[in-house]
Amino acid sequence: MPRHPRMSSDAPDASKPASPRRRLLGGFALSALAAPNLKAATLLKPLNVDPWTQTPGAPILAHQYGLPSPHESNVIRRAARAWPMPGAASSLTPLADLHGSITPNGLVYERHHAGVPDIDPDAHRLVIHGLVREPKLFTMDDLLRLPSESRIHFLECSGNTASEWKGPSGRPVQITHGLLSCCEWTGVRLSTLLEAVGGHTAASDGGTPQWLLAEGADAAAMTRSLPLDRILERALVVYAQNGERLRPENGYPLRLLAPGFEGNTNVKWLRRLKIVDAPLQTREETSKYTGILPDGRARQFVFEMDAKSVITRPSAGQRLTAQGFYPIVGLAWSGRGAIRKVEVSTDSGATWQAAVLDEPARDRALTRFQAGFVWNGAPTAILSRATDSTGYVQPTREALVAARGLNSNYHYNGIQRWRIEADGSVKNA
Repeated sequence: MPRHPRMSSDAPDASKPASPRRRLLGGFALSALAAPNLKAATLLKPLNVDPWTQTPGAPILAHQYGLPSPHESNVIRRAARAWPMPGAASSLTPLADLHGSITPNGLVYERHHAGVPDIDPDAHRLVIHGLVREPKLFTMDDLLRLPSESRIHFLECSGNTASEWKGPSGRPVQITHGLLSCCEWTGVRLSTLLEAVGGHTAASDGGTPQWLLAEGADAAAMTRSLPLDRILERALVVYAQNGERLRPENGYPLRLLAPGFEGNTNVKWLRRLKIVDAPLQTREETSKYTGILPDGRARQFVFEMDAKSVITRPSAGQRLTAQGFYPIVGLAWSGRGAIRKVEVSTDSGATWQAAVLDEPARDRALTRFQAGFVWNGAPTAILSRATDSTGYVQPTREALVAARGLNSNYHYNGIQRWRIEADGSVKNA
């Protein structure tokens, strides 16, 4: 009897449609075979024996903190604007230069209201008081002895992408979307700390719902009122970030983490948590972080960051160097849950294709996506839109402006458009 050839275990099954990832990888393979920039004669030559392969390398970096390669010295945080008040400042994460979904500690965005305090952790204290049964003062050693957990979540400033409210700013993705980072955070559950003070006392008999007042130890005494029932099961009081203690600019030695909530509510240099029966209307929730609607009403206490996405490669300031296949890579996130779908358009929004999501798509964390794109040299625009686990779909800028007007600086999450010109240059247009 004739012997049939044995099929390998990874051979495609023609009866089943190819997965999005397989289709994407197929595009990569075809583009590699057709790559015009490597001639056969070049490929047949032996590799060079470069100078760095002929001498011993540098010694280990003992007794010092490791640094990136000097060839990556342009991958840094950058400031987008000058602030009028001393100590008020921000710096932005270089999203287009990063890979994966975790932001290195040295590139996590910053936003300060009165500079970065130099805090002695041995002298730092956290007080929990207000409507609790037994107010307590915690040292850092006390907190480190409590049960801890680590979780991956994003942080986004509520003013992120504010530059796009009035139309395309022309700026690159680091400046438009760079008030965004994602880290592994380690600390103590807020619920564990409330158990340590005997629990809260208000609303035990169906009374007024409680709020949490969080205060920082910086010179601005950054203070926010938070609805306790919406954060109690998720919030952490954290002291570590990506496996090491918090950096000073990110809240050392202690900060609040309220996953999915706007960045300023994740109070840095945390020194006080007070259970109250109503929001205390602090400066940071009245004159600041409140948006004005077209009819003049204030849009106050909008905490969650809505679903959003952005293509990071290719993006404004970059250039396509030849016609052919390019991967489209970006990030998606939602403060209300996990990302369930990202769609990409490579024809200015006329048609959309499903992107491939990196797994797992975590709750309230950055999710990286990819899609294939064959550029034929003609001008076009590329866009992405995200859908989260609540079913919410990222809106167009036009829909966002129609609903909320142009008087706000906060919570912009419109679809971002990058224009590819005939010369391959990519612009924010």
